[in-house]
Amino acid sequence: MTLNKTNKNFLSFSRRLFLSVIALFLVFAFCFIAFQYQREKGYKVQLLHSRLQDYNARLNQHLDSVSGFTELTNFIKDSEKPGELRITVISPDGHVVYDTYESDTIKLENHLNRREVHEALKNRNGYDVRRTSETTGLPYFYSATSYPDYIIRTAVPYDVSLANYLKADAYFFWFTGIITLILLFIFYKMMDKLSRSINQLREFAMRADRNEAIEMEMLNDFPHNELGDISQHIVQIYQRLHETKEALYIEREKLITHLQISHEGLGVFNKYKKEILVNDLFTQFSNLISDTYLETAEEVFEVKEFHEITDFIDKAHSRPWDNEEKRMSIAIHKNGRSFVIECILFQDLSFEISINDITLEEEKSRIKRQLTQNIAHELKTPVSSIQGYLETIVNNDNIAPDKLNTFLERCYAQSNRLSRLLRDISVLTRMDEAANMIDIEQIDISIIVKNIINEVSLELEERNFKVVNTLKEKIQVHGNYSLIYSIFRNLMDNAIAYAGTGITININCFREDEKYFYFSFADDGVGVAPEHLNRLFERFYRVDKGRSRKLGGTGLGLAIVKNAILIHKGTISAKTNRNGGLEFIFTIAKGK
Repeated sequence: MTLNKTNKNFLSFSRRLFLSVIALFLVFAFCFIAFQYQREKGYKVQLLHSRLQDYNARLNQHLDSVSGFTELTNFIKDSEKPGELRITVISPDGHVVYDTYESDTIKLENHLNRREVHEALKNRNGYDVRRTSETTGLPYFYSATSYPDYIIRTAVPYDVSLANYLKADAYFFWFTGIITLILLFIFYKMMDKLSRSINQLREFAMRADRNEAIEMEMLNDFPHNELGDISQHIVQIYQRLHETKEALYIEREKLITHLQISHEGLGVFNKYKKEILVNDLFTQFSNLISDTYLETAEEVFEVKEFHEITDFIDKAHSRPWDNEEKRMSIAIHKNGRSFVIECILFQDLSFEISINDITLEEEKSRIKRQLTQNIAHELKTPVSSIQGYLETIVNNDNIAPDKLNTFLERCYAQSNRLSRLLRDISVLTRMDEAANMIDIEQIDISIIVKNIINEVSLELEERNFKVVNTLKEKIQVHGNYSLIYSIFRNLMDNAIAYAGTGITININCFREDEKYFYFSFADDGVGVAPEHLNRLFERFYRVDKGRSRKLGGTGLGLAIVKNAILIHKGTISAKTNRNGGLEFIFTIAKGK
């Protein structure tokens, strides 16, 4: 349709462009000539006005040296003046006191309304280019000068010679006309080349519109100028578009695959809310939110939880596109799950809806907040205790030495507890944030356990503990020495602190397969109630909070054990020992 309309035009684009520019150029040339003509004419008028002003000054000097106007007439006859001048002397109130052509000045009317006189009174001098005198009936060029006692006006007859003098120079018009013709010719030649280039480009556009092949020879037909270079680039771009069509199809398939395996539900719809592309998670999440089964993706707009999104889309469609934010998100809590639904509008009024399941993120955030509160609480207890004892010591100068030693020992004990707490928090943080950066080496667990038993031998003896270590020699794994050590050391310290006295600890590796070693760490002490078993590995969880703090525990030992085992790709659980007490069953991967 556009090409047919172009063919109906009587003149081609290049011709219309040429005529339009020529018309603008001629208008500019005419305005320039008119401006220059008025400027030159004004210059000549100012020149004539200046000459008459000089003559007025000479007349004023003569009037100052004589006593009457009789001698002024003789001066005018004898002086050299520019042409046939008419001299008029006017009083400040407008009455004519002397005129060359009228002896009876009483008959002359008041001259205040004359233009040159009015300007002279206002600006000290003035002129009027052409005005017919009421006295002589002839046109004059008037020039007036104002002095303190009178106004001197000279007038030159506006005859043919003066008119020719004030006209602009004809040579200027001839020069301007010749330059204009030369520029028109040059511009015509340039437009002729442009026309050929446009015709070649139009031929290419018509062939491209018909999806015809473009021969390489067509590139050589374009002229060697800027438009020719642009045209060649357009042809090359057209050829590359054909070559990349298959590549675009492959990328489209990649995008669809990405949407299908994305961890969020994605749905793309046109402006009529018809499905363009929807992945499986979008269908799954929308059915979790909806109270009824959704057979098609479009039915999601009927779900009441999506009404805010639907209203947002409808309002955007009812008003023109603007620079307002075209994004909206809402949070939905349904069936024990938390979702964030986000809608993004595009300029063609199509839109995308994404559904993210944030249930795990919210749970992690809740646990993190709870952990922060627990850390603050656990740190506050030893710090407050230390501060209380120190304040008592500082505020009592006569405190007894034995009581002073007691307070200092308690401060020391609380500071040790605080140190252990900070150490355990540091270990957990390191395991959480840098689990993949720990050093791995060949470790013999049987040797580690023997070393730990030797380290705590005094405590075992004090509490009448017996350790039965049935681990075989050379239980070797690839792991981190410090973390493996912390597993068995924390289990040992936990049993010593809470199991009671006169008990037996059994350490056993009861099974081995290709991937794991299976361990048991059990005691026959007081044990814990069954309701506490599933929470023993929570950070800062204590079965008996008062007793745990009194014994200096941090509440993080078993949490460190669990994280260390998880890093070594194992699992751990706690159960009540059949002989009474507590038993931990855990696995450690062999590695490699």
